[in-house]
Amino acid sequence: MVDCLFCKIAEREIPSQAVYEDDEILAFHDINPVAPVHILVIPKKHIDSLEALAREDEQLAGRMLGVIRDIATEQGLDDRGWRVVVNTGQRAGQSVKHLHFHILGGRDFGWPPG
Repeated sequence: MVDCLFCKIAEREIPSQAVYEDDEILAFHDINPVAPVHILVIPKKHIDSLEALAREDEQLAGRMLGVIRDIATEQGLDDRGWRVVVNTGQRAGQSVKHLHFHILGGRDFGWPPG
């Protein structure tokens, strides 16, 4: 997508502090972290949101969850607890219209969120 911030990051048009990358997935530190660990995990393929996820993208979404687990372990969060957030739509707080998962950790979280 031409004007998508995360597509530009995936294409390396905009720099990021990457922690993981393969042919389909990129993970990088959020520039406005809300926790000591705040990493975004995106598909390199443009998908607007979780709601827009097509059946042919379900395997990619499953791989992303495995990558999220691995990153949490690498960041030392596995035994301390961590949270994964996916905002879908404007009312839920999705500010970039490109599917992305937030990995949050390194502090206590309350429930319910938001």
